[in-house]
Amino acid sequence: MQRAPVIVLLIARLLCLCAIALGNAGAFAQQPDAAPLSQPGPHIAVLLPLKSSALARPAEAVRRGVWEAHRVHAGSGLPLVVYATGEDPFDVSQAYERAVQQEARLIIGPLTRSTVSALAGSNLVTVPTLALNAPETDAPLPQDLYIFGLQIENEAKQLAQLAAQQGRRRALIVAGDGALSKRLSQGFRDEWERQGKELAEQFTYTTDPGELGRLRDMLALGSADMAFLALDAKQAKLIRSFLGLSLPIYATSLVHTGTDALARLELNGVYFVDMPWLLAPDHPAVLSYARPEQTNLEFQRFYALGIDAYRIAQELLKSHAESTLDGVTGTIVLDREHRLVREPMAAQFQQGEARVLAESRR
Repeated sequence: MQRAPVIVLLIARLLCLCAIALGNAGAFAQQPDAAPLSQPGPHIAVLLPLKSSALARPAEAVRRGVWEAHRVHAGSGLPLVVYATGEDPFDVSQAYERAVQQEARLIIGPLTRSTVSALAGSNLVTVPTLALNAPETDAPLPQDLYIFGLQIENEAKQLAQLAAQQGRRRALIVAGDGALSKRLSQGFRDEWERQGKELAEQFTYTTDPGELGRLRDMLALGSADMAFLALDAKQAKLIRSFLGLSLPIYATSLVHTGTDALARLELNGVYFVDMPWLLAPDHPAVLSYARPEQTNLEFQRFYALGIDAYRIAQELLKSHAESTLDGVTGTIVLDREHRLVREPMAAQFQQGEARVLAESRR
């Protein structure tokens, strides 16, 4: 008579263990494989520098974004397989070849300019491949290689168009000595002049009080009716104090670095562009996806990159891909040279808040 309760308890315990095992299996199934498939088969390969100490964090953000989009869409039905690499181009090339041998139908990655350049210059690209950075040259791409990423050079062109639409005519450009700042400056200038507008002055960023005083005196003469800052947030805040409060100022997403309203007050009134993921959480393209627990804006940007990379990959797997995609990183357009151009949203800092311009919401 004493054995029945014992048997009941044993059965209950077995059921509990089964439930835990099933729960763990479900949790495992929700993550993409961390290594190449033991049995080759059709899949989407994701090549990311997860083994790099310097790049593991942005690579992990991209991986999570890719998986989140796969969870939401899973349009192709193909499993995801992550190939963790380092930063060395040879290591990445080996992983790429391994993915192809394992029957990858499409490859997302690599992530860095040097590895994308190495891949673009090789003869390895035999399946549709969505690289997540631009190569270091503008040489023609292999037939199956597509370029997408967080490059911000196109933002300068978009800001020139925005300023022209708002009636500005004579621009002051402030740029630093770095290569990126120079590219942004040149990109703005080329589009500004293409719009038939004038360049009033080009000023090199400095902290020298005498030179900054000269900048203030020049602006007092009214030679410019706007300023474009090819600068990061720290540099922009310093220069802003010498530009005054009445001159319209335009800058890239480099100035959008945090959510601290007090810190943003120094950039009050500045127009800038950034991705819908960060500016418009209520945007239709954004609402479908869960947000990562990290609030760091750089992590969020790479997470959003992963989401759009997967969505683009789904289009590339179709026989007739869409040429335009309403993405979480912006409106994405595929040009004839297999380069995906990303157009973010326009916004303005107002009382410490980033407010999307009404025309960007249309």
